[in-house]
Amino acid sequence: MGSSGINAEYMGSSDDHFLFMSGDPNLKVGGMERDWPEGRGIFHNKDKTFLVWVNEEDQLRIISMQKGGNVNEVFSRLVRGINAVEKVVQEVSGGKKFMFDDHLGFLHSCPTNLGTGMRASVHIDLKGYAGDKAALKEICNELNIQPRGTRGESSGDTGSVYDLSNKHRLGYSEVELVQTMIDGVNAIWKKSQEREAAAAQ
Repeated sequence: MGSSGINAEYMGSSDDHFLFMSGDPNLKVGGMERDWPEGRGIFHNKDKTFLVWVNEEDQLRIISMQKGGNVNEVFSRLVRGINAVEKVVQEVSGGKKFMFDDHLGFLHSCPTNLGTGMRASVHIDLKGYAGDKAALKEICNELNIQPRGTRGESSGDTGSVYDLSNKHRLGYSEVELVQTMIDGVNAIWKKSQEREAAAAQ
């Protein structure tokens, strides 16, 4: 495993899209940036397709990612990785597991992640929605999809490339959430293509 470099403002690589930064006012107010950047890190495999973030917002954030559209491969790697990480946690902590509540699901620092805690996302170029964020937000809302910039939740305008993910985490299984993301992204991509073709006429 490799680990990222650390400096006072960010960790990771913005080119690889696994960057976490200091300065988010919500994290500061919640006390999640105490002692920045000490006690934090990003660990990844050599292909940078499996990562574990330590002490960014949550104590652990487990990520599986890759270029292309093979969602099944990404999801399978995530499941194997979560099981492996939890096994190590149990071994070094005397049998403790990830925090789980029968009613709320997995517990996280951010209440929006209660439940599965899983955000399945795709970076996609939606030229048909360039300059019309209101229309993009409307269709995303209808499909239970959350649009954001490609550099994280608080990132601003990133042109026509967006990070689209499942909006919900609570009340659905991981498989349902991945399917919501797949169906939503396909529908939004189709609509973006239609809008782009209409604008060209």
